[in-house]
Amino acid sequence: MRPPPPALGPRSAAPPAPGPRFAAALAAGLAACAGGEGRRPPSPALAPAPVPAALEFSSAAELVAPGVASSEFGEVRLAASPDGRTLLWGSTDRPGGRGGWDIWLARREGEGWGRPEPAPFNSEANDFDPAYSPDGRYVYFFSKRPGGLGGDDVYRVAASAGGGFGAVEHLGPEVNSPGDEWAPALSPDGRALLFASDGRGGRGRHDLFVAAARGEGWARAEPLPGAINTPDDEFDATFLADGASVVFARSADVNEKPITLHFAARGPGGYGAGTPLGAAVNVAEGANLGPALDWRDRSLLYFTGRRPEARAGKLDLYQIRYRLR
Repeated sequence: MRPPPPALGPRSAAPPAPGPRFAAALAAGLAACAGGEGRRPPSPALAPAPVPAALEFSSAAELVAPGVASSEFGEVRLAASPDGRTLLWGSTDRPGGRGGWDIWLARREGEGWGRPEPAPFNSEANDFDPAYSPDGRYVYFFSKRPGGLGGDDVYRVAASAGGGFGAVEHLGPEVNSPGDEWAPALSPDGRALLFASDGRGGRGRHDLFVAAARGEGWARAEPLPGAINTPDDEFDATFLADGASVVFARSADVNEKPITLHFAARGPGGYGAGTPLGAAVNVAEGANLGPALDWRDRSLLYFTGRRPEARAGKLDLYQIRYRLR
């Protein structure tokens, strides 16, 4: 079961223009197609990148929906619907939900947001880490509800264009294990599912895994290649706009130690070990986690923290602009 971040105490504008890396990726994709008409190039999330990317920020961090999503409670990992009409996030202590940890939603009302309410697909167990698919058809999340394979498992729920939700679907043993799976996130092309697990083997505590789309389901998940997984906890990851680079959380012990967000680029040999994001995002000795991409504006990165210049509660939701070069 996922522990609360240390800060919570005990459990209770237009995208940037493509740069040289995008041109190289396009050339690689065209080369992959040359061997046969109609052959689809591999997803950037599942193929070596010819030129590793670099990340830089182009704005200051700002609170998201203060008083609504960012509140006096502990809020983690924002998910914005691709149509911009709905916000989802997890909270460990906001009162009024069905379980211990719940997913909350707010709907667009004019220029602002309506009153938060528990998501209708919550259970009496913990439900957390929501993430929309790029096409808005599904919301992925983890839950400890009955019927899983052991610990926290990854599920998805159908999302309608009108803002409603359908039946909840377990993703099966290709993704889930007897351990805990956290923070599911789709690649921008929807062809890869990124998540963390401590039940599938690996190099350390929680490691990052990816599963390729196969029909309406998923192929068996594999560890992210390269040096990104270590003896520490690696979790809470998102792909960036290029579909290959990732921002992820790392902690020597997610139960007890600070959590820092890192950036890792994919190169010909897989991912590097990652470099910590700077002070624009990370707060020293704090809990910095829950990165997520905005599907309407993929130059916008969401994250969770408690920044001294703008905060509302225990942990808050922020947004910041970035670019890859």
